[in-house]
Amino acid sequence: MARRGGNSTTAQAGTDTAAPGGTGEGTALKRALTTPLLYFFILGDVLGAGVYVLVGQVAADAGGAVWVPLVVALLLALLTAASYAELATKYPRAGGASHYATRAFGPFAGFCMLAAGVVSVAALARGFGGDYLSAFVTLPVGLVAVLFLALLALINARGIKESTRANVVATLIEVGGLMVIIVLGAWLLLRGDGDVGRLTQLGTPEKGAAAAVLSGSVLAYYSFVGFETSVNVAEETRNPRRSYPRALFGALATAGAVYVLVGLAASAAVPTTRLAESSGPLLEVVKEAGGVPERLFSAIALVAVANGALLTGIMSSRLTYGMARDGLLPSALTKVLPGRRTPWAAIAVTTVLAMLLALTGSVATLASTLVLLLLIVFLMVNTAVLVLRRDEGEADHFRTPTVLPVLGIASCVLLATQIEGAVWLRGLTIVAVGALLGAVATARRKRSAHGDGRKEERAAAVQTDPSGAQDQNRSHEHT
Repeated sequence: MARRGGNSTTAQAGTDTAAPGGTGEGTALKRALTTPLLYFFILGDVLGAGVYVLVGQVAADAGGAVWVPLVVALLLALLTAASYAELATKYPRAGGASHYATRAFGPFAGFCMLAAGVVSVAALARGFGGDYLSAFVTLPVGLVAVLFLALLALINARGIKESTRANVVATLIEVGGLMVIIVLGAWLLLRGDGDVGRLTQLGTPEKGAAAAVLSGSVLAYYSFVGFETSVNVAEETRNPRRSYPRALFGALATAGAVYVLVGLAASAAVPTTRLAESSGPLLEVVKEAGGVPERLFSAIALVAVANGALLTGIMSSRLTYGMARDGLLPSALTKVLPGRRTPWAAIAVTTVLAMLLALTGSVATLASTLVLLLLIVFLMVNTAVLVLRRDEGEADHFRTPTVLPVLGIASCVLLATQIEGAVWLRGLTIVAVGALLGAVATARRKRSAHGDGRKEERAAAVQTDPSGAQDQNRSHEHT
């Protein structure tokens, strides 16, 4: 269909012929992502701002053996990642989780995912205007957040290739900073100032080893989320069936290795109590080792926050575009820029919503709500894999063993039990709004399908009995 979104701008943009291993149908979005670009997209989103505060929080819950919850969290994240790999290669569309869950259950999950994306961008925007920026200049957080989001929207609108190239540079900076921490930790041990004994201390005075691993894994699990945003650019990937699984599992393996090494370095270099009490635990390693300017890590953290916000902004706009194309949101949101072929209407709307949230909510409130929304989405995605097995989808798509999505469902339920009651109250309010919007979208689609069916009946009547069909049309007009 030439006008899936129902607007002339999309139609003018033209459609790409599906690349080998692609969707098999045209798309108004430009296929510009190669496997390396997609790999850096996922890696940059996973290695976001969370790693710079993660180690201290995990140490507070799990003790000195920070690496144990990190490994457990990586394994749990891979369960859901396997489900995303199957669905992204089976249905390589911009709607991502919305498209999969809508096929399986209706449009509810898409609204949850969209809300999570916008909430995440808003939280990162406020984080950018916080303590790390104050190391260089002091400005009102709200003003910084609005200007920051506007700049990201311009980068996003310029093009997916330009956005992901900027992400490659930012990701290299993030990884470079973390490698500095790993090297500093090794240097401290070599000169005899560290303590490797802390690496086997699992548990706290308040918690036994098992409870410490569970609570620490919940925190660590949060740091691995971000891979789910990549499914929304599958339609802009040249060969999603080949590229997506390689990029996804490669990026998660890389992020897991970096996280574990950073955890080992930080825990061995800095006493657990000091690490747990610090809001900038990696800076404690820099202070302990000496020789590296502390402002350097403030700059790296700002890059990490900006990169995470850019990638999540790309996800939110593509999800909005995909949902609009599927008839779940107004068709005006499918408009794309001629030439650039980026979904400018979706970018504008999601940016404005993120600005409003950034001006009205705190980082802590936004971040905790985000986590709950993602667990709900992950639960539905893992279930959707099993429900949609009866649908063939794209030929030769990646197929995960059935046991993995089953375990993924169990992991989401387990982690959700660790969410605080106050967060559940806020999250359920958003979920209720999503359910209402989903019900409205379902009703609209049923009315549209009913109307299309009646039109087809009339057209068939015209072919078989032109005079009778005219009389029937007149009767409908009078009624």
